[in-house]
Amino acid sequence: MGQSNRPQPANLADILERVLDKGIIIAGDIRVNLLDIELLTIKIRLLIVSVDKAQEMGIDWWRNDPMLTTSENALAEENRALRERLEALEGGSGSEETSEQGAKEGQRRG
Repeated sequence: MGQSNRPQPANLADILERVLDKGIIIAGDIRVNLLDIELLTIKIRLLIVSVDKAQEMGIDWWRNDPMLTTSENALAEENRALRERLEALEGGSGSEETSEQGAKEGQRRG
């Protein structure tokens, strides 16, 4: 009879939804000292939230990160420029053929 008022255990999906909705911060410092001399300090700050919550908080670094915002056109243009440069290097120098011919002539001479 009283069991219906008992709270139901949360499943993993519910917990993940709560964490992403509210956010969670994990912070810590690691210090390495030798004879009271500080050698190394590492400060760790980790914020776990959904993208929407991060934008509400004013965090949107991914919008301006060049690694994440590069468009396909920029990659295609860079690829085209590299191909043209490679063709110019291969076609313009002819140094590979010259060096191969020189090696063959050297073998003939002994």
